[in-house]
Amino acid sequence: MAKSEKRSTSASRLPSQIDRALKAADAKKAVDLVVLDLRKAAGFTDFFVICSGTNVRQVRAIADGVIDALADDGVKPAHLEGYDRSEWVLIDYFDFIVHVFSPDTRLFYGLERLWGSAERIEVSATR
Repeated sequence: MAKSEKRSTSASRLPSQIDRALKAADAKKAVDLVVLDLRKAAGFTDFFVICSGTNVRQVRAIADGVIDALADDGVKPAHLEGYDRSEWVLIDYFDFIVHVFSPDTRLFYGLERLWGSAERIEVSATR
């Protein structure tokens, strides 16, 4: 499949931890929130949560918000990468990975394009 399949989804369709991460990112004013369903495309994780911040401080704030929101549920990331530079923060929760990008870095790496066979779930900003 050359293009990502686009679908809107309700909160009930996604696992609760992903919904919690999306709400936390949205609360920090993340832009371009997208979920890629990788269950049919990859073997190492089920979902990518992808979003952007408009500057380095916001990227870090979004990452902190996601980590704190999931920590409230007793869930800690297995791996955290890129936090110091905050151009691309990767937060690995095994079943899903949260990617928080600066706009230029997101465009450069193009995860949505690289994982074009994954189902793309557009996320409303008012989760």
